[in-house]
Amino acid sequence: MGTDPLTLVDLLRVANKPGFERWHEQIRRTGGCSDPIHLQGWTITKDKTTSETLYAYSTQAEPGGRLRVACGNRRASRCPSCAWTYAGDTYHLIRAGITGDERKDVPATVRDHPRVFATLTAPSFGPVHNRPESGRCRCGAQHAEDDSALGTALNPDRYDYAGAVLWNNHAGQLWQRFTIYLRREIAVRAGLSQRALADACRVSFGKVAEFQKRGAVHFHAVVRLDGPDGPDTEPPAWASVPLVDDAIRAAAARVAVPVSAAGAQPARTLRWGTQVDVQPIGALGREELTEQAVAAYVAKYATKAAETTGTVDRRIGELSELDRLNLPAHTRRLIEVCWQLNADYPERLLARWSHMLGFRGHFSTKSRRYSTTLGALRQVRADYRARQERQARGLPDIGPDLEEGSTLVLAHWTYAGHGHTPGESLLAASIAQDIRQNRELGRELRTELDVSDTTGEW
Repeated sequence: MGTDPLTLVDLLRVANKPGFERWHEQIRRTGGCSDPIHLQGWTITKDKTTSETLYAYSTQAEPGGRLRVACGNRRASRCPSCAWTYAGDTYHLIRAGITGDERKDVPATVRDHPRVFATLTAPSFGPVHNRPESGRCRCGAQHAEDDSALGTALNPDRYDYAGAVLWNNHAGQLWQRFTIYLRREIAVRAGLSQRALADACRVSFGKVAEFQKRGAVHFHAVVRLDGPDGPDTEPPAWASVPLVDDAIRAAAARVAVPVSAAGAQPARTLRWGTQVDVQPIGALGREELTEQAVAAYVAKYATKAAETTGTVDRRIGELSELDRLNLPAHTRRLIEVCWQLNADYPERLLARWSHMLGFRGHFSTKSRRYSTTLGALRQVRADYRARQERQARGLPDIGPDLEEGSTLVLAHWTYAGHGHTPGESLLAASIAQDIRQNRELGRELRTELDVSDTTGEW
């Protein structure tokens, strides 16, 4: 499909407008953000001792009198460029916990700790169209990989839609109980009490949630055994991959979350599905599942939610909004059931989270000592850019001869809108694509030279 003529007209208007180069620079600094936040205001940097103004800035001289900053949305369906940055941060967070990274306070010795990649899934809520190893679905058809029918109910009238959304809604609790039982199962296999286990071993994990095509959430997690003080200490001699594997399967089988009867809904006991997959993560290259592959896989799904199931990426205010959306019938039914059950389970906020098919948990989480944090990675990037800004402005850098408190910054900012015009959106998408291609090329070169990215990006 070609570009809309009105969009092309707007693109030409933007490109020929005074201040285009500065607008282009602003958008490039946001990474090509598709929905930037517009700010108006000023900032002044003064020397605390002499009161001399070292730097002054106002948005009055900017295009449209506004400064544009990245929206920071992690959803790829909302802002591909900001989601790409979020995925990059997640990649480094997960990879640091697998391979170690001294700059992220994780020693390289974690490579010698027992580490596995586990997948926990939802149970069946009824037969769905799929692509079995035999190649032929129960419906008799051989579905192509991109067939929109995949994951949808074979018989919608008999599919347990209520069970599906309630399971999604309680998935966070299922995971929480799994982590509790996992520690207990490890203690049993080590012949220790839970108190003694805490003095001998620490269980660390980093996980991400993913929607299957049928609209059910499942979890991928890196699980690692450390010594009692975390990754800096060696795990006990009894800690092994087979022990972790066995404990994960046993813990998943034990988890049960009761849901009381309400309205026309019977009492339920929610459990994990029987499909529990545990694979060792290669340390010496003997296993097929490499460290880089695991980190990249987790990072990929840290930004995807609505894309997998064909659902929406923002809250639904009322059911009538669905009439304006082109949703698959299976997805629409799941959303409608969320609203139907909202009165029966008001504390579960099902209507509020209907756009997520009832799921209200975090898409990526980690235990405290697994590795670094997303906040720390963002701070590294912010500090790096702040140093660039100070150099560009001619301000003294923070260093051993200059205390951080030697300057005073005064500022006033107000929200002035968000987004792009159609022509600006087209240009921003082109800028984002260029940046991404350059980053991917740089990553390939760093891989060949075995050099890491010091700014925390891909």
